[in-house]
Amino acid sequence: MQECPAIKYLWIAIFAPVLVWSGINPKDQFTWLLEAAPAIIAAALLAATYRSFPLTPMLYVLVLLHCVVLMVGGHYTYAEVPLFDGLFGSERNNYDKLGHFFQGFVPAILAREILVRKEVVNGSRWLALFVISVCLAFSAFYELIEWWVALAAGIGAEAFLGTQGYEWDTQSDMALALLGSCCALLTLTSWHDGQLAKLNKPRDGV
Repeated sequence: MQECPAIKYLWIAIFAPVLVWSGINPKDQFTWLLEAAPAIIAAALLAATYRSFPLTPMLYVLVLLHCVVLMVGGHYTYAEVPLFDGLFGSERNNYDKLGHFFQGFVPAILAREILVRKEVVNGSRWLALFVISVCLAFSAFYELIEWWVALAAGIGAEAFLGTQGYEWDTQSDMALALLGSCCALLTLTSWHDGQLAKLNKPRDGV
């Protein structure tokens, strides 16, 4: 498997400063912890598997972008991120919807990469079905986590939930994750296949 040192340095150069910035005087400390935790866990997992199971450069960049989305949301809370108030005439801040789109878009490529490299599924159509199913399952599980946090923390979880009084928030979150996963497969499949082929090339002298 081929490693990409440039990606490692890109990760450190972007992830670390954004994480530090997001943790400095966040709007709500509890919300920052909840939102930043998945990004920190993702970074730790990627570092731990960098040599044993290196990913494609595309996927590393996508995960980095998703982490930035999480950390920005954690700093401001999803209901108060600048530039997203009243966007497209909406009465609510829709930054959380961007986050849930990424929740489908990025895991789609992650699931696809693992399924392809582990040869779990045969056939492109079955692969697409499995990828979309994984993304929907992940989105539903995240909604359950939000529910459990709300039950455990009470009113303190309002900023984390980010419903902003919208009664269809949960359903629209999952719909955007579905849309994100479909968009990822439609736009990135060919590019991803090319990167997978390069990743599987043996290194010179090996």
